[in-house]
Amino acid sequence: MPRTTAIRKPKPAAATITLPDLAKGETYAGILLKDGKPAHHLVLLPGGTTATWKDAIAWAKKQGGELPTRKEQALLFANAADEFEPRWYWSSKEYAGTADYAWVQGFSFGYQCDVHKSYGCRARAVRRVAI
Repeated sequence: MPRTTAIRKPKPAAATITLPDLAKGETYAGILLKDGKPAHHLVLLPGGTTATWKDAIAWAKKQGGELPTRKEQALLFANAADEFEPRWYWSSKEYAGTADYAWVQGFSFGYQCDVHKSYGCRARAVRRVAI
């Protein structure tokens, strides 16, 4: 009777991810995934402001970054909450229910909810480094 031999596939090599260089005052917040794979590094820029949503977007651009997405805010809460006051912070995402509202992240308990864009919430800027 012929013998059978199992063919083993080689294990894929472990991915090496290089952390981005940080400028003075920047905080590394972690890696965001897309489809289960590393997509980009998230870096929190120094400074902050209180502004309406529209003004917060403009402020973030002047800092060389953008407002974080909701997923990025969740990562910031998990990995860099000590860099935030226990207040509400604007995200870059509008609320789908109405164009007058946008999403915010609370840095007291980690809640996310929608707030009228004219409200004066805190804002922090982030930059993304592709992997």
